[in-house]
Amino acid sequence: MKLGLYFKDNFYKVLIFIISYIINLLVFLAFKVNKSVIISSSFIYIICFSLIFFISYFRKKKFYTDLLLNIESLDKAYLVLETLTKPEFYEGELVFKALYEINKSMSENVNRIESSLLDFKEYIEMWVHEIKIPLATLILFSNNHKDKFDKKTKLQLKRLEDYVDQVLYYTRCENAPKDYLIKTTNLAKIIKNVGLKNMDYLLENKIDYIVENVNISVLTDSKWLEFILGQIVNNSIKYKRNIKNSYIKIKAIEETCQIILIIEDNGIGIKQSDLKQVFDKSFTGENGRNGSKSTGMGLYIAKNMCNKLGHKIDIKSEENKYTKVFITFAKDKYYEVLK
Repeated sequence: MKLGLYFKDNFYKVLIFIISYIINLLVFLAFKVNKSVIISSSFIYIICFSLIFFISYFRKKKFYTDLLLNIESLDKAYLVLETLTKPEFYEGELVFKALYEINKSMSENVNRIESSLLDFKEYIEMWVHEIKIPLATLILFSNNHKDKFDKKTKLQLKRLEDYVDQVLYYTRCENAPKDYLIKTTNLAKIIKNVGLKNMDYLLENKIDYIVENVNISVLTDSKWLEFILGQIVNNSIKYKRNIKNSYIKIKAIEETCQIILIIEDNGIGIKQSDLKQVFDKSFTGENGRNGSKSTGMGLYIAKNMCNKLGHKIDIKSEENKYTKVFITFAKDKYYEVLK
């Protein structure tokens, strides 16, 4: 709160004081009051006005300065009311009360929205689990009656199952920050499950699934990590090159403070201009536009899930050569001592 702006805002008060002082001075002169009385009364008059003006300024200055500074420093500006002391002047009390009512109204709206989102999430999860039953039945039926279902039909059923899983994990990741359980998990088991789930895709596209040095335990949620790896492997299959020796190679590197899981393929790669955006929501890039249809959601969900699990995910690629995805797991030192 600047003194100059405060003075400008209260200029009418200063103007009234000056006019009243001039009138008072003219009255003194008209009645031929002694000069010493005029000087002393003028001095008292000016001192009293100045005291009133500056006391009012400094009382308000602390409150409004704290208000503005706290709003700028807080990540969540709506919490500013919690950082303020109730002011002792009437205007400040009105502002404080207004902020309280605004904060109360916002909290009530947020609670309603959160409740609505929770209901929506529960409905989506219920819907996904319900639709998985007939879908799993169809997949089982297609496997048991191969003469009635061609490969393309089976692959479309598998693709449908993948999209249903994507909806489920997207809902959980966006609306349920505690819907996961981090515990010691063996990477080899998860990677094997991912390979088995995508076996038909791999065989259909003649892609070698190579796994090296993954018998390592990490702290993660096994279901979430399996979904993340599934999205990465699906992308590798989707964007393969028309060459004889196509492969997806998965290996782990154990370092002092971290474990790095590398998923590498020799597919069509990603343009350098697209690399910075591959984790953006609904971003498909040039590959998604020119090749097979893509939702642009797989890597976005994978990135979001990694963030919530405390993992780091990066990607490197060169067109028509390779794509490498790196998932970094931090080691828990306390776990290492206690195990």
